[in-house]
Amino acid sequence: MELISDGSWEDIGLGALEGRVLEQLVRLPAANARALSEAAGMSLPQAEQSLRRLEKHALATRTADRPARWIASPPRASIGTLLARRRTQLARAENLTEQLHAAYEAASGPRSTRLIELLEHESEVSARYAGLLQSSVHEVLHLAKPPYVTAHGGGGGEPTVADGVRLRSVYETGGFSDALSLETALRGTADGGELRLASHLPTKLVVVDRREALLPARVDRPSAGSLLVRSSALVAALVSLFEMVWEQAVPASLETRLETPAFERRSRSASVDPRTREVLRLMAAGMKDDTIARVLGVSRRTVQKHVSEAGTALGAKTRFQIALLATEQGWLERSSAVPAAAE
Repeated sequence: MELISDGSWEDIGLGALEGRVLEQLVRLPAANARALSEAAGMSLPQAEQSLRRLEKHALATRTADRPARWIASPPRASIGTLLARRRTQLARAENLTEQLHAAYEAASGPRSTRLIELLEHESEVSARYAGLLQSSVHEVLHLAKPPYVTAHGGGGGEPTVADGVRLRSVYETGGFSDALSLETALRGTADGGELRLASHLPTKLVVVDRREALLPARVDRPSAGSLLVRSSALVAALVSLFEMVWEQAVPASLETRLETPAFERRSRSASVDPRTREVLRLMAAGMKDDTIARVLGVSRRTVQKHVSEAGTALGAKTRFQIALLATEQGWLERSSAVPAAAE
């Protein structure tokens, strides 16, 4: 029988050590503490303490032998009692939650509804933002653009989510005013997050599990507060907006900074240096030379050198022409050929 993960024992109110001892005890007719400590891979005092706790929960029984031996209680009945107790506790917690929410709505007055809630104060926005991320179970969608009200308010800053939650973020490149802000965004990709960059975003936005969304109440004045949206129709519309932005944005990660990035597609005709291809891809997405340099970890002069060499190879004079011809040559995807204005 395979061992149960330590986290599963905590779900029913047992510690990891107690669970490990119980897993060994159920395999034996009877065993003393020393034998169980060796089987569970822990010290004798740890095993003895765990056995006393199991006895308290009626999961194990001590014999009158000297030295004492221990016998496991039938797990279905004994653990079932713990589960029943936990269900009762959860039911009480749910009832308390409903009472607290009713009191909250009574105090909030007309500004709070079940579908849309106005968060007027910066501290409230920050707290709700953090709470949304902590409550996420499956997915977080994130659009980030300047100016930021707070480091974690209204969709600004790099969100953090629990393991197993898929995080997709799109950052507006105008927000990377320094190397630190870019590094903060890129670090999220090292933990499994997915990052893309865009030259312009319509709004700041956070959508959690496609059930709740947080966005500024006014795009032109983020400090005016934020809206917490629970309407399924509005949340679905915001998810569609995110997906359209995500589709057009440019992928980025820490791997982008490697000297020889990996590319899945090969050129259909003329060859191109991998770094040049990466520069052109970011340029076609509307990024300025300074931003491209920060993303790739190179100098502005290096970026301009790659652009110039691409222009010479393609016989193009403007950035617009370079992007179009590079697409025709198979260096870029056709959907990427939206170059920024010449600097």
